[in-house]
Amino acid sequence: IIPDLIVNKRSNQWDIIVNDNWIPSLQISKIYHKMIDDPDSQTTKTKKFLKHNYSSAKWFLQAIEQRRDTLVNVMNEIINRQSEFFKGNIEELQPMKLQDIAESIDMDISTISRATRGKYVETPYGIYELKHYFTDSITLNDGKEISTYQVKLALRQLIKDEDKHNPFSDEELKDKLIKRGYPVARRTVAKYREQLKLPVARLRKEL
Repeated sequence: IIPDLIVNKRSNQWDIIVNDNWIPSLQISKIYHKMIDDPDSQTTKTKKFLKHNYSSAKWFLQAIEQRRDTLVNVMNEIINRQSEFFKGNIEELQPMKLQDIAESIDMDISTISRATRGKYVETPYGIYELKHYFTDSITLNDGKEISTYQVKLALRQLIKDEDKHNPFSDEELKDKLIKRGYPVARRTVAKYREQLKLPVARLRKEL
């Protein structure tokens, strides 16, 4: 995976680098500038054609630069909101949605979605898809909100440590998570398990 962004910490500040050195630089040829500016070199129809396509190319380059700036702004806000992760506590993700970022940087949520879709960032702790940082929340019995990512980590660990000859059912996993303070329903356990790509108990059983 070639990351789209690289973040490094320097003097208590995070540097965000757009990793686009491997992409050829795009620019409008100077030849077309000369053709448009020369009053005698082209017919009126040709000049109109050139101006139209020059405007389209200029708009395209501006759109690329704007998408680049959006990506940096989004990453900066992710670092601010997921500060524990970027302190090295990579399991401590906070609840965060696209809407939160959109409101913070005053951009439309659809713009944020398009700019971040399929994008990856290289951090000191590994390469992550940007969507990794966006997670729903679950409310604990004491009213505190935590990321569903933390519940999934607990679920993964329970399944990892279970007796492989007698694996836990979703109902048993639900009860164990509740004892740990995570108020989840059995169907929620099933959903999270599927998202983690972990099979049902009968398929996890070893003979």
